[in-house]
Amino acid sequence: MNLSSPDLFLPEEAFRWFGPNDPVPLAFIRQAGATAVFSALHQIPYGEVWPRATIREHKELIESAGLRWTCVESVPVHEDIKTGRGDLPRLLKNYTDTLCHLAAEGIPVVIYNFMPVLDWIRTDMNHILPDGSQCLHFNPVRFAAFEIHALQRPGAEADYTAEQVNSAAAWWRSLDSTAQGKFIQTIIDVFPGCKWGLNLDDIRAMLARYAHLRNGGLAENLARFLEAVIPVAEATGMRLAIHPDDPPFPVLGLPRIVSTAAQIETVFQMADSPANGLCFCAGSLSARPDNDLPAMVKQFAPRIHAVHLRSTQRLPDGSFFEADHLAGSVPMPAVAQALLEEQDRRRKAGRTDWQLAFRPDHGHVMMDDLAKPPGITPGYSCIGRMRGLAELRGLMLGLRCAKTAAVN
Repeated sequence: MNLSSPDLFLPEEAFRWFGPNDPVPLAFIRQAGATAVFSALHQIPYGEVWPRATIREHKELIESAGLRWTCVESVPVHEDIKTGRGDLPRLLKNYTDTLCHLAAEGIPVVIYNFMPVLDWIRTDMNHILPDGSQCLHFNPVRFAAFEIHALQRPGAEADYTAEQVNSAAAWWRSLDSTAQGKFIQTIIDVFPGCKWGLNLDDIRAMLARYAHLRNGGLAENLARFLEAVIPVAEATGMRLAIHPDDPPFPVLGLPRIVSTAAQIETVFQMADSPANGLCFCAGSLSARPDNDLPAMVKQFAPRIHAVHLRSTQRLPDGSFFEADHLAGSVPMPAVAQALLEEQDRRRKAGRTDWQLAFRPDHGHVMMDDLAKPPGITPGYSCIGRMRGLAELRGLMLGLRCAKTAAVN
C-alpha cells in the first residue's frame, strides 16, 4: 500500500504559525510534513478590521513557502463584545468586514473563543517531566495563590477548599519577590501571538467590567455576537469554529460557557447554521473528567470545522499537564477514528469541506529546543510538535490500513 496515496483520505496536517517573527519558520513547518498552517494577523489590535491587502500579503507569504493558509487562528473577539458594553455596532461590523475580506481571499475557516479576560491558563510553562522534556502544567493550588495573594480578588477563597487555600498560602510564602513576579507574568501574559505587557491592575480592571453580568449574561452576549456574524458567514461561505474553554471550568470568578457537551449544544442552538461550528480541541476538553471525547466528536461531527489534537494527563488533586499526544487522559485512537469516520461521511454526502484540518497542539520542549534562548510561545516549540504530528499521522495511517485490511 502506498501510504502517501490520496485514496487514504486523511485529514490535512497543519502547524500553527505566528507570523514572520515566529521562531519556527515556515520552512521548518514544511519539513515536518505539514501542508498547511493555522495563522492570524496578530499585529492588528483586537476589534479592528483586517484589511484585505494585509490578509493577501500574509497568505502569499505562506503560499510562497509551499503551504496553505487553511484556517484563521484566531480573529479575536473584543472584550466589549463579551461584556456587552461599548461601541458594539462598530465592533460587530468590523468583525463581519474581516470575515468578508477573509472570504474574498479564499480562507474558509475562522477560529475564535469567548473566554472572558484571559484565554488559556497555566501555572507553569516549563514543568519538567521525568524524561527531562518540558510541558505546560495547571495546578489549582498555585492558581489559588495567584487569585488570593497576587490578584487579591474579593471572594476568591470561596472557590477553593480549605486545604487548597492553606496550601496556596504556604506556597506563596515560599517564593521571594522575584519568583512571585515571574509567576504572575506566567498567568497574565500568555495571549497567543502578542505580548500586551499587562499588570495586575489591568486584570482587575478587566474583571470589573464583568461585574454587571447576571447569570447567563456571558451566554447572552455570545448569542448577540452570533446573531450578527453568522448570517455574514453564511452569505460568504465562511465557517466559524468556537474554541472550547481552557481550562474547561470557571476561573477568576467568571463563568465558562464552552466547556461541556451541553454547553456546546447550546451554542449551536443560538444560531442553527452549518456556519456556526466548533474547533474540536481534545486537550482543552480533556481536562474535565466528565467529558467523553469520542462521544463528543460523534455528537458534533457535522459542525466540527477545525481540530486541535493533544492530550492532558489529569491528576487526582485537580491538576493536569500536557501529556504526549498519544498518552494521557485522551483516548486518542478513538478520537481519531471518529474524525476519520466523519470525513468519510462528508465525502459520501458530497460535501466540499469533507477534509478536516488538524494540528498537533502544545508540543513538549525537548532535545535541541531545550538549549534555545527564550522567545518561543509556550507550547509551540518545533521538535515537540513535529513528534506529535508524526505520532498522529502514524495513528491515522494505522487506522486506515486496518480498515482496508478488514475490507479486503
